[in-house]
Amino acid sequence: MKKNIKLLSGIVAIMLLFPFSVIGAQKGELIQMAILLDTSNSMDGLIEQAKSQLWKIVNELALARKNGKTPKLEVALYEYGKSSISSSEGYIRMITSLTTDLDKVSEELFKLRTNGGDEYCGKVIRSATEGLQWSRSSRDLKVIFIAGNEPFTQGDVNYRKSVREATKKGIIVNTIFCGSYHEGVNTGWKHGAELADGRYMNIDQNQKIVHIAAPQDDEIIRLGKELNKTYIAYGSKGTVRKERQKKQDRNAAEMHEEALVQRTAAKASKHYVNSGWDLVDAVKHEKVAIESLKDKDLPDEMKRMSKKERRAYINKAIKKRERLQKRINQLDRERRRYIEGERRKRSDQNTLDAAIIKTVREQALRNEYRFE
Repeated sequence: MKKNIKLLSGIVAIMLLFPFSVIGAQKGELIQMAILLDTSNSMDGLIEQAKSQLWKIVNELALARKNGKTPKLEVALYEYGKSSISSSEGYIRMITSLTTDLDKVSEELFKLRTNGGDEYCGKVIRSATEGLQWSRSSRDLKVIFIAGNEPFTQGDVNYRKSVREATKKGIIVNTIFCGSYHEGVNTGWKHGAELADGRYMNIDQNQKIVHIAAPQDDEIIRLGKELNKTYIAYGSKGTVRKERQKKQDRNAAEMHEEALVQRTAAKASKHYVNSGWDLVDAVKHEKVAIESLKDKDLPDEMKRMSKKERRAYINKAIKKRERLQKRINQLDRERRRYIEGERRKRSDQNTLDAAIIKTVREQALRNEYRFE
């Protein structure tokens, strides 16, 4: 007994010396990104750009590698400046905490509506800095993107203090002013980014994004439909989560064809994992053992199968998905090359996705990431 107590004491001591978040960081690379969106009256265009381009941003990060590994991506979403949010909360709402559930982020983006209010940049930065579970490892890339169009100085929380608190946690704060470059400089947006080793950008939130059709689009969409057939819902949340996935497919398709193509490519990336409800991902990533699942947790077509048949059924779906993802990834690389050639002929780069992608690439490269 004494020997066991000593052993337990030693383990506890090691745990205290090395916090969970630090130990966990050794398992793989991590990118954490919080997006803070102004949802006051004049920001409808900004929200439309965010909904339209979420999957394009995810796809860009899917190209990142560090030490040969694909990083895990966690995204958080805040809104601020909406008068329907309580004034006692500073007109701020955390929509999602840092999560790998990208369908949830998409779902919440499509729910957003604008409404007049006061935009407190310093307060929402402080809220995101203190309210999210940021990694403690200096190896991980941690970034905030805040977008809006009112002076950065509004509110009772000084943005200088908020930004400095973020930098103490290793968080880079990037600012995106929706308006002219010089107006953003004069209203504190550039200074806020400079204090946090971040990047200041300005965009036209009302600019219509020009979508470039590519020869690979139709095939990617067709393969995406086949990919959807490989998802097998299980457990108490499976049906609801699979329906959410379908709804986000429809949301992307209703925006425009490119959004659906980008979403399909994202679903073929390593960032899109649904072990919590999809049996294929759960088995592949060793989150569950098929043999341990009860009949009530399985879809109807699997309830009549033997354990051996269930294993074969899932293994077949895993192989099919891997084959489809490989082909979609190949087509997406070809599509990127085509789009890049076409985009050089254009000047429509003053949008939310262009600002975020360029900045994330620069900051990831500083953090020893490389892009395929």
